[in-house]
Amino acid sequence: MTLNVTFDGEFYNDYIEKAICQTLVFENITQSCEVEVVIADKEQIRSLNNETRGIDKVTDVLSFPMFESKSEIAEDAFGTAFLGSMVICKQKAQEQAQEYGHSVIREACFLAVHSTLHLLGYDHELGKAQESEMFAKQNEVLDSMGIVR
Repeated sequence: MTLNVTFDGEFYNDYIEKAICQTLVFENITQSCEVEVVIADKEQIRSLNNETRGIDKVTDVLSFPMFESKSEIAEDAFGTAFLGSMVICKQKAQEQAQEYGHSVIREACFLAVHSTLHLLGYDHELGKAQESEMFAKQNEVLDSMGIVR
């Protein structure tokens, strides 16, 4: 598997890329993939959240998957699957790191793992079982990276 991550903005980019890659490894994604990562400020993510979800408030991360589930992932003509885009709010990540008492690196990686799982079709908003599964996977990936609270 190769991973091409395009970044719009700077915010622990190396850690975010590693978190995305580790999530794909844990999910047994072996094909070449591409993910777009946008680092936004509070106003940008609030506006995007309102435009796309009808929720006029700041959020920490938004995910825009290209597929409904990882079984649908398809390669383009160049042999690469574009999984979608994630938008991470730098200020919200910094605030949450302080609130939860862990590093900003840990929070940035958590948001990247969380969003990558959304790009693969996981959705914690579908019920308790899905939420438990997704959150367990997040912890497993972060633990494997040595990124703890």
